[in-house]
Amino acid sequence: MKNFKELKVWQKGFEIAVKSFQLTESFPKEEKFGLSLQITRAAVSVSSNIAEGSSRSSEKDYKRFLEIALGSCFELETQLMIAEAANMGLKDVREVMIKALDEEQKMLMAFIRKLGNQ
Repeated sequence: MKNFKELKVWQKGFEIAVKSFQLTESFPKEEKFGLSLQITRAAVSVSSNIAEGSSRSSEKDYKRFLEIALGSCFELETQLMIAEAANMGLKDVREVMIKALDEEQKMLMAFIRKLGNQ
């Protein structure tokens, strides 16, 4: 088992999850169970899947969880684009999240490639 908390890719995912709650706080109250909930769930899924994958005994299983985390990143990116188009949430928080998400996607893809080459 690897210590997931030491992985930069997990740390970045964790930061994104925390930011997702800050972003959705500024959403209209009627969005509490709509886009707001989808954003926080996708964001929490990123670091959660990295952590869960680190407990797996095979690299193949670990890679599968990293791929799920990457899928959650793409899902979250789409949701942030929708929030932007609908002018929901604080613009500066959205921009920080989108930048962090881009970095997270690149780190996950590199990590997945590294595991695939072993």
